[in-house]
Amino acid sequence: MGKILVAYFSASGSTAKIAEKLAKAADADLFEISPQQKYTSQDLNWMDKKSRSSVEMADRACRPAISSRVENMADYDVIFVGFPVWWYREPSIIDTFMESYNFSGKTIVPFCTSGGSGLGDSSKNMQSLAKGSNVVDGKRLSVTASVNELKRWVDTII
Repeated sequence: MGKILVAYFSASGSTAKIAEKLAKAADADLFEISPQQKYTSQDLNWMDKKSRSSVEMADRACRPAISSRVENMADYDVIFVGFPVWWYREPSIIDTFMESYNFSGKTIVPFCTSGGSGLGDSSKNMQSLAKGSNVVDGKRLSVTASVNELKRWVDTII
């Protein structure tokens, strides 16, 4: 198996915590999918239909800009892609990430953090954006998961 990358978007820090543990468990490189314009707490108010996150998620064509790139994406064979679940799917910035690279021949493993929602249609959405890749069934991960627990999960995939 070749190199592994854990790429993640974290709005409040929860996904970042689990992504760091997952990178250790998988002996992977770590990359933060960081928006050019950071999200404020007002932006993340899902109860406000005019908040930035609500507006982005209502527009399936929305592609928030990312502030940096994975320079050596061709070097990776497996890419774990992590995010908080928004409106029962991946945030629009993940769609930006998925459309920014050629994932042909790569295995993509979605993972999410959520208070209770699973991945929803995220795997299917990500597969449609990453032509030629193999998006496998991902998992909702608890921030409290240990590196050993994550290693056992990684071993079932790789």
